[in-house]
Amino acid sequence: MCMPADDTSSRPDERHARPAPDEPQPSDSPEEARARRLLWDIGFCGQYLHFHSGGRSGRAAIICLLAKNGGQMSQQELGSFFELKPGSLSEILAKIENAGLIERTRNPEDRRQLTIRLTEKGIEEAAREQEGRNQFRRQAFACLSETEQEQLLDMLDKIRTHWEGLHD
Repeated sequence: MCMPADDTSSRPDERHARPAPDEPQPSDSPEEARARRLLWDIGFCGQYLHFHSGGRSGRAAIICLLAKNGGQMSQQELGSFFELKPGSLSEILAKIENAGLIERTRNPEDRRQLTIRLTEKGIEEAAREQEGRNQFRRQAFACLSETEQEQLLDMLDKIRTHWEGLHD
């Protein structure tokens, strides 16, 4: 095996030669460095929510939406809640159906329409998922006082409004 003559990867001072994405870059102004950290932390929160709550259009989101709507909806109705192409939604629904959580049936009055209904197993999983989401909501901001939570809410509303206007 060929090794470089001067392997600096084992030197403690060289291992961290490249700053982590959330650390200031040499060319950053103080404002850029702060923005870098803010965006990194917001990104972490978004990724955490996506992976720990089933994303916005995955299995958990779909079965919880069905449960909130009496356990059944048309596929078209269901699709209107998610930013998915019909083919992508069909693929996700097929996986959920194969897991035994939903049943898809054709509407006898309009054979083009599919009705998506939770099975007993789907109802049980949706209840567990919803309880997990409720528990997370109760704990997510426990590290902040009520006043800090209100301040964060105001700041996030202000950021959202500003960001929505950036691409107008």
